[in-house]
Amino acid sequence: MKIIRTSIELKSWFNEHNAEKTISLGFVPTMGALHNGHTSLIEKASTECDLVLVSILVNPTQFNEKDDLEAYPRTMKADAVIAEEAGCDVIYAPTAEDLYKGEPKAERVDWGGLTNSFEGESRPGHFDGVIAVVDKLFSTVTPTRAYFGAKDLQQVAVVQKMAEIRHPKVEIVSCKLIRDSKGLALSSRNIRLSDQGVKRALNLYLTLLEVVRKVSKGDSVKIAVEEARQELQASEGIDLEYFTGVNNQTFSNEDEVAKWSHIIVAAKVDGVRLIDNIEL
Repeated sequence: MKIIRTSIELKSWFNEHNAEKTISLGFVPTMGALHNGHTSLIEKASTECDLVLVSILVNPTQFNEKDDLEAYPRTMKADAVIAEEAGCDVIYAPTAEDLYKGEPKAERVDWGGLTNSFEGESRPGHFDGVIAVVDKLFSTVTPTRAYFGAKDLQQVAVVQKMAEIRHPKVEIVSCKLIRDSKGLALSSRNIRLSDQGVKRALNLYLTLLEVVRKVSKGDSVKIAVEEARQELQASEGIDLEYFTGVNNQTFSNEDEVAKWSHIIVAAKVDGVRLIDNIEL
């Protein structure tokens, strides 16, 4: 496996190996601190593509809190081992300045509820940064397929729209959310949780499961969601931001309950911001 640090070196590597002539190039964009969720993306890409490239960059433009950016784990050496074992052929790990060709900046993007609601509202500018970095990565890597985890459900929808507009030749592959043995959604942020925090964070998933159980019995989706939201709000150690139903294509607050496809949640546990979701 090759580790490449600059866009110039990446272009040179592609030219040297005639990579542009490969049948398909699978791309897995990450911010590092790889876990089994990332591994599943890389493995899926390796079964569907001739060549797999993983990018590792803690992108500053998608963080709206400096402390969150600085606290984000950076584990390049371990990441390289994990990526290679999962089937990665090339790691592309540029600096933000190299990828952005100067100071990292992100232009404002307004796609209605898709970029302004939920994660967009809780983290102003976040999706501006996501769109900016993925756009630049797609332009540099020119993949056939790009793989994203469904834990970041709204991000997948945003990237799909960005690709339709700016990179129509790139197929966006949404991959299932991966959980640990207890059910906690895997996240690079989980390593910052205390043992007590892990137990509290697991309540997010258990509450999502309870909503689905009630709905499967015929209970009202709206009532089940509201009861669950109130329960989480009263839970010790959980600072709830939102718990609601959405349509995973629009993320509009105006969508009727009948159009909801998922239940989504965001909360801080131990000061660590976590998100999760479940399909109805």
